Amino acid sequence: MDILLVDGYNIIGAWPELKALKDHDLAAARDRLVERMAEYQAFSGYRVIVVFDAYFVQGTAKKYKNHKVEVIFTGKNETADERIEKMAISLSNRKTQIHVATSDFTEQWAIFGQGALRKSARELLNEMASVEKGIEKKVKTIQEKKPVSKIPISEEMAEIFEKWRRGQK
Repeated sequence: MDILLVDGYNIIGAWPELKALKDHDLAAARDRLVERMAEYQAFSGYRVIVVFDAYFVQGTAKKYKNHKVEVIFTGKNETADERIEKMAISLSNRKTQIHVATSDFTEQWAIFGQGALRKSARELLNEMASVEKGIEKKVKTIQEKKPVSKIPISEEMAEIFEKWRRGQK
């Protein structure tokens, strides 16, 4: 099993789309990162864990799942780097390969010493571009093979049904 540990604020600060969003709405930038990591997880099969430093969010440490991606906010006196290093040690075994996404040079060397592989923010962004192209290709293939409805319906009605199927309004 492959696990990707993501230094959330480091990636937000490095990706142009998220950095611009952060300047207006930090929570939206975090949500967008988690959404993109959900796409990455679904396409790659990796287990993805996004870690955020608590100093940007008031309160105690918390952990939850969003889009099947684990999201962790560190405790008051713990940095994301410290949590990622601990997790790289605790999650590592013979059957698991740990990958850490960060552009923090010090963090890269620390996790490298734990046997984890590193991905810079730019490498992850490039991988995301490939993932998105792969998803588009799969969607196009599925749409081309879309079964013909036994009941003739308009395109507008088909879109409404598709939104319902996906749980959207």
